[in-house]
Amino acid sequence: MIKTILFDVDGVMLSEERYFDGSALTVWELLFSPQYLGLSGEPFTPSPDEPLIRNVRQKVFANDEVLNFIKSRGINSNWDMVFLTFSYQLIRLVEALKPALGEKAVSLLAGQIERPELQQLQAWAKEHAADFHVDYAAFTADFAKGNAQKAEMLLYLNQIAMERCGVQTEMFSRSSALWKLCQETFQEWYLGDERVAASIGRETRQPGKKGFLTDEIPIVPAEEMAALFRTLKERGYTLGIGTGRPTIETHVPLSELKLLEWFDPNRVVTATHVLEVEEEFPHLAPMSKPHPISYVKGLLGLDTPNSEAVNFPLPIKNGEEVLIVGDSLADFLAARAIGCKFAATLTGLSGKAARAKFEEVKADYILDDVRGLLDIL
Repeated sequence: MIKTILFDVDGVMLSEERYFDGSALTVWELLFSPQYLGLSGEPFTPSPDEPLIRNVRQKVFANDEVLNFIKSRGINSNWDMVFLTFSYQLIRLVEALKPALGEKAVSLLAGQIERPELQQLQAWAKEHAADFHVDYAAFTADFAKGNAQKAEMLLYLNQIAMERCGVQTEMFSRSSALWKLCQETFQEWYLGDERVAASIGRETRQPGKKGFLTDEIPIVPAEEMAALFRTLKERGYTLGIGTGRPTIETHVPLSELKLLEWFDPNRVVTATHVLEVEEEFPHLAPMSKPHPISYVKGLLGLDTPNSEAVNFPLPIKNGEEVLIVGDSLADFLAARAIGCKFAATLTGLSGKAARAKFEEVKADYILDDVRGLLDIL
């Protein structure tokens, strides 16, 4: 009998669309802003209107083909999506510079890449690769050659660097300076100028970003979700959250929609908490989904020491008492690692088309949207 229900946020409560918009804009900025690579061919602005946002999203993710491919390989973090997509084009740029600069260009890939290195590449590109063409769709073809899944996708960039540039490197990983730069730049876009300092400890590098945090789109009417959560609470279920969003990006929109109040505060686990676990146990990183730690912390409570959560024996003995509600394969894999029940919602990126995937992996329940919970409990 189910006693505890743990929810993902994106694709279950809130639309993922703004996160994907923010990811595309981040890649676009890193490629074309003079503060980063500053490639020629596209003017950059930190305050795009809606038609431009749609256009950027369409190009960067090749009509969402790149996005769907990345998610199909088990990547659920927007930070990782940005890092993968941008790093791939960075490798292609170095490849284009190699005929003119040789080892001087490819050696950059052997060490850490931060803003000074990007500025150096910008100067070289203007002189030696002014006609360099960003090929977003090539990402899928290159990664499809290998079988890398989940965190291995990030490491596979090192192999692509070897194949395209002939450089031996281990730079491409979640612990790299470039990954951190991608993460912070994404936070600028999503939070906007007013809120970013509270998240990353500094002001926006490129002011003018209004952010998407107050422009969230609930998947079903907020009042209907609130009624659902109230009913579940009244029936005695313990409600928690395990999300890839940082804390501020979870609390602000859910509070504004009057949804957060129905969840046990000790069981609202975010990417911020997962990063804290990674800092304490760096050898276990990355621990974003499909790693189960966010849901394990949600099950045990935030006041449980990280060491206890990391070493908690899985699968759990009382798996039939816990239900995870998510929209992605990463959520499903986390639930299976824990040994609990899983309810898939068909409100993620793939929509109704995801039903076949969840039927194939034998999800316990498949719901049109989160409101279907009352039919299965």
